[in-house]
Amino acid sequence: MTTDEDLNRLEENLRRLRVEYESYFSGGLPRPPRDSAYRVESALKRLSENMGEFNLRQRYRFNQLQQKYMVYGGLWRKRLRDLEEGRGRRTSAPTPEGPFRIVLQAPEAETEKVNQIFDTWMNAKRQMGEPVPAVDRDVFAQFVQRKSEEIKQKLGCASVGFCVKVEEGRVKLKAGRG
Repeated sequence: MTTDEDLNRLEENLRRLRVEYESYFSGGLPRPPRDSAYRVESALKRLSENMGEFNLRQRYRFNQLQQKYMVYGGLWRKRLRDLEEGRGRRTSAPTPEGPFRIVLQAPEAETEKVNQIFDTWMNAKRQMGEPVPAVDRDVFAQFVQRKSEEIKQKLGCASVGFCVKVEEGRVKLKAGRG
């Protein structure tokens, strides 16, 4: 295999490693991608031993890839440390108290409770690093009212409970029998 092919493979493995770490930090992978990291590190070590055979362009490209790996590695170590110390994105609940639940009987008359649901939902999305939707409070209140009516008719209950919680790393707004 030629040096240029080795550098291409290293670059592809480094890109794949970056994607796998991002997936891990966003909750898509259960463990950090140690196998991919080992593959990149061993390629860097092997190529650095043969660096005397590189031409100027190959040496420049190798140094760029090596620096990129060092920068990424520092960022990944910091994020892993933050996760281990409980400051990272992977939290089990949107609020320190756990899932937020509130029961409504007449959402159109209980605007304070609807506002609490809205604020909790938006804050949980921010805490989890999710994109916050551009939803107006009035539109959200109409949604809650419509959903409440549907659930009351479907289940034949007098009140509806709304819950903001995190499932599989995503903030969920759930409604059910109060």
